[in-house]
Parts: sequence; structure tokens; C-alpha cells
Amino acid sequence: MYSKYLSLLVILIIISCSSQENNLDEYPDSKKINFEENLHGYNISDSYRWLEDFTSEESIDWIERQNKFTNKFIEKNKYKKRLRNYLNQIWESESISIPYKVKEKTFFYFNDGSFQQSKLMIKDCETCEARVLIDPNTFSKDGTISLGGTSISNDASHIAYSISDGGSDWRTWRVMNIATGEVLKDELKWAKFSGASWENDDSGFYYRRYEEPDGELLKELNESPKLMFHKIGTNQSEDILIYENPENPRWGFGITVVKDSDMKILSISEGTDDRNKIYLKVDKDGGFLPIVDELIGTYSFIDSKDNILWFYTTENAPNGKIVNLEVKNGSFVWNEVISESKNAIRSANIINNSFVINYLEDTFSEISIFNLSGELISKLSLPKKGTISGFSGDIDDSSSFFAITNYVTPREIYEIDLKDLSFELFWKEELDGYNPEEYVSRLEFYPSKDGTKIPIHISHKKDLEIDENTPLLIYGYGGFNISILPNFSKSQTAWKDQDGVFAVANLRGGSEYGNTWHEAGMLFNKQNVFDDFAYAAKFLHANKIGSPKTTAIDGRSNGGLLVAATMLQNPDLFEVAIPQVGVLDMLRFNKFTIGWAWESDYGSPDKKDEFENLLAYSPLHNIESDVCYPTTLITTASRDDRVVPSHSFKFAAKLQEYQSCDNPVLIRVEDRAGHGAGTPKDKRINQIAEIYGYALDVINN
Repeated sequence: MYSKYLSLLVILIIISCSSQENNLDEYPDSKKINFEENLHGYNISDSYRWLEDFTSEESIDWIERQNKFTNKFIEKNKYKKRLRNYLNQIWESESISIPYKVKEKTFFYFNDGSFQQSKLMIKDCETCEARVLIDPNTFSKDGTISLGGTSISNDASHIAYSISDGGSDWRTWRVMNIATGEVLKDELKWAKFSGASWENDDSGFYYRRYEEPDGELLKELNESPKLMFHKIGTNQSEDILIYENPENPRWGFGITVVKDSDMKILSISEGTDDRNKIYLKVDKDGGFLPIVDELIGTYSFIDSKDNILWFYTTENAPNGKIVNLEVKNGSFVWNEVISESKNAIRSANIINNSFVINYLEDTFSEISIFNLSGELISKLSLPKKGTISGFSGDIDDSSSFFAITNYVTPREIYEIDLKDLSFELFWKEELDGYNPEEYVSRLEFYPSKDGTKIPIHISHKKDLEIDENTPLLIYGYGGFNISILPNFSKSQTAWKDQDGVFAVANLRGGSEYGNTWHEAGMLFNKQNVFDDFAYAAKFLHANKIGSPKTTAIDGRSNGGLLVAATMLQNPDLFEVAIPQVGVLDMLRFNKFTIGWAWESDYGSPDKKDEFENLLAYSPLHNIESDVCYPTTLITTASRDDRVVPSHSFKFAAKLQEYQSCDNPVLIRVEDRAGHGAGTPKDKRINQIAEIYGYALDVINN
């Protein structure tokens, strides 16, 4: 009898401890300050607005307490250990980027698998040994200061390169003498979303900068950029203003120097809208003349020869086409060169006096070669189906490089002779412990809520027996005309290595099928994207690929919005939701850094009809009481000045307050990191192991 009561007592203690572990009262305290405002006739409550001051002592204290609480759940489990071991194994392998040439020099990035950041390498001649040009691992001990953009001068004597501190979008530009490795005194601060365009005589380069922020540099609005010219060897204070437009502080612009001419192309855009205006400066003494003075399509410069400029455009061509502009005796004549096809153009290059056009056919690359008159020469026979990138070079170059990858195959780089279109393998990524033959990936199509057919790629181990109990991770993005194409990913492979299925849905809002696909998932059509994502899960579950109890959803940035909105609208469809660095307050996203630029895709909270549309799906404003939401792991970073972390802070605090069941709501805040770019190797491995490890632990227990 005693042993019977003792057993019962042990069971009660276990049950008590288990429920206490997930008790909502145990969440770290998130102070509520009642705040309401009337917007367009709607009373909007925002009790956690104080967290928008995300660098304050109060916010830092909140972050520390939340991280400590989250670590109790994610720090230790068998899946985290397995994932970390596996990732460390496959990461310890050599990788290089697609090489590109300037004059006789060849440049590429290299990592032997142990570097926190890849090194920029150079071969000074065809037969020369490669040497390190820039090693960003020397920038900081922990690898959190990274190399951003680079630009080689036309004579390959100098390189301009930018540096990011702790993942921030702010960049500082420096200049190096390529032959000697000497870093010059030139230091250009407060650049953001800018490349460097060298003048033809290599005397200096053009870049875009902002004024130094008056307040918090990771938070203040970024408006009224200036296009500047920096002469090598001078102080930044002596830089020459080339263009600004204070009357339109939210216009963005970039400049292209047309080689071997006095011409320069000024591109002007508004926000993230792909449409742009084109202004042309024909000679040194003249001004910029409007060539395309309305936002009627994308105009992207490809290359030039003599008096002809070639552009990719979407004007009257949602899938894209190629046109040229003849500049002759002060007149400008447009001609269509390659007409629009049924497949969207992903990229266009001119090399060997030919066009290399990368088309997307149901998310896979197809390469077609045309002469400069627009006549089809050949379609390239590819070694496998996947995503193609590369084909850089000058118009007269006869050889180049391209890479191919897919969800099973790590990157392969080929060198191609464009005279006869023959190519041979230049480099192949081989990962210790990974065999592509052991994995499979297939493309299927499923109907969304309105019947639209959506592509979905489903990948897993070849011999995996799949049923309703199989862990399923669905990834999506769906916005800003960005395609999510077949690409080998170490993080995805780590999930598959743990006997899971990884599915990627090509949602509307991207550019997989051109501008029409993008427009079907933006502004007042944004709800289509969330429906597409939810119906991906329903399709997979109907086909016995996982179930609501074994499904996790993941997305970053705009994909973080996707995950949060879809999870709130379909709380019974998923077991785990992972909104990463997400845009989660749709009524205030335009108040910080570059957030205003997203109004082109989301709409403006300042306009009543668009406000009402945003309010209908804004994650922060659609959390309901008495609803059991999935286990949620929100991730962000303390130095994310793209999507400021207060989005995630406020969402986490409110979701913890409203969660009506024992499914934990956690937030993981990475230190010394930003929106994602430049994150060092060790941080990346730890992030993946903790996030996916926790999801697998929840699903399998």
C-alpha cells in the first residue's frame, strides 16, 4: 500500500513539475503601459510600445530575462546536439564563390570550412597562385565585423570595399591598393544600401550616403540620401555631391558609369518598387536628361557598345524583355531586341557579343543564348535541373563561369567557352558526411484557397518512410518580387538528416512567374500569400506528409510576417511556428530606418484603405485571447537595423500575455548580429542547432 501511494505521489509531482514548467505565470514580466490612439477611426492599443526603445536599459533587461527563460527550453536536447555535430561536420569543407575577372586578374571568395568569414582571394594572372586579398577574419576576434560589398577599379589597380559592424546595414567604405595590399587613408562613413561605381579614369567612385543620424543609429529613419563622388586620396568632407532630391526624401537612386564613354545612367526609384526612372548624362558638361520619366516598369542596364545601351525592362512585359537605346546626334531611339516569353527572365548578361538569358520555368533555370540582334542562337544543355547563376564578364570576353545547385546538389561551378558553348567542371562542393545520392527532391503543385496552382519543392532522405508522424518543416517568403529558388542549404539538410521533410512553397508575392505573380501577393492581395502558405500545409497533410502535430513553419523578414500571420489565422494547423526577424507591427513598420520603403509592397498605414488592409492581418494586432497558439519561437537580433527588433519584442510580449495554453511562446535575441548578412560561422551553426533542435524536440515529444 505504501509503495502504491508513493508511486502516485511521484506521478503527481511529475505532472505538477511538467505543468509548472510551461505555466504562463512563469513568463518573464513584460511591463504594460496602457496606450491607445485613434487611427482612421479605429482605437488601437499598444501596451508594449516602450519596447520600441530597444537599446534602453529597460529593454536590455527585458531581453536578458527573455533569453534566460528561452534557454531553459532550447539550450539542451538531443536534437540540438545532433544538429550541431552534423553541421560542424558538413561545414568543415572548402567552398568558393563563382570567380569573376577584371583585366587579367581573377577574384573569388574562399573558405576552408574553419573561417568565421570567407576570404576574398585574387589570382594576379591565369597561371598565378591564388593569394588572400582581404581577410575579414582579421577585422574582429569573434568574426562579427564582416566584409560587405566590393568594387574593382576598371584597371584592376584598386578595390573599394565596405565593412559592416555587428550585422548592421550601415557600411564604412575603404580603399586598397591591389598590388601592394596597402589600405589607403580613405574612409567613407554613413553609407547604406550602396555599391561603389568607379569612374572610367579610376580617379574615384560614386556611392550613396545619408546624414549621420541625430538619435539611435539602429533606429532613426533613413531618408534624403545623397549621391556622392569620392576622389581617391581625399577626405570624405571633400566628396562632390552629384545628386539629391530633398523635395522627395524617399527617392532612392544609383548611378552606372558607361564604360569607354562619357555617359552615365542615373536610376531613380521609390521604396522597394521595382519600377524606376532613367536619366542619362551624355557628356561631361551636360546634365541628366529624363529618358524614362515615369514609373512604368523596371529598367535595368545590362551593357553597352558604341552608341547602344541595352536594358532589361518589364514595361508592357510582366515577364521581362530586352530593349536597346540608340544615342545618336542628340536623339534617343528605343528598340525591342528580345521580346517577352511565357517564362520570366531572372537575369540577363552580355558576353562574347551575345545575350545570356536566364529564364525561370517552374522555378528551374533555362539558359538561352541570343545574338545582339535578338536572334536565338542556342539553348544551353545543362548538367542537371536547378538554379543557375553567373555568366559575368565583359562584352568581348569569350569565357565565363556559372554555378548550378538544387535542394539535393551542393554548388557546382563550371567554366564555359562561349564560342562553342562547351563547359567543364571547375569546382564541386563536397561535404564530409553528405552524399547527394541519399536524398531526393520533387516539384509538385497544389491548389490554394482560390484555386491558383502553387509550386512546392519537397525534399527528404531517399529511403525515408513518410507518414503522418514525420517531422515536416515548411519554408516560405512570398513578397517583394523575390524568388525562392532551388538551392542547397546546410540548415535544410540538417533537418532532413534528422529524418524530417523540408518543403519550400513558391508563394505569390515573389517573382517566380514575373510581375503578375508578384502583384498577386502584394498590397490588397497580400492575404493570398498567407492562404498559399496555409494551403501548402493542408496539401501535404492530405497526402500523409506530416500532420498538424508534426509541422513547423519557418520564414525570415517578410517571411517572418508570413509565419506569424499564417499561424494566427490557422492556429490548429501547425505544432511549431518560427517567425524570424519578422515585420510584425504593420501599423508602424514605416517609422524606423528603411521601413517606409516597404510601403510599395505592403501599403501605407497613413492611407485609410491601406491601413484597414494592414490591420486585417498585422500579427501584433490580431492576437486573440482564449486561443491556443502553436509553440512559437520568435528570433531577432540586437543590431538588426533592417527590421528593427522591437517588432519581435512587442509581438512576443503580447503573445505571451494572450497565450491560453501551455504551448510556450519564446523569443531568442542574438547579440552582435543584424538581419542575417555577415553572421559568422559559429553563430550560424548555433542558431540553426537551437532553433531546429527545439522544433524537433517539440514535435517528437
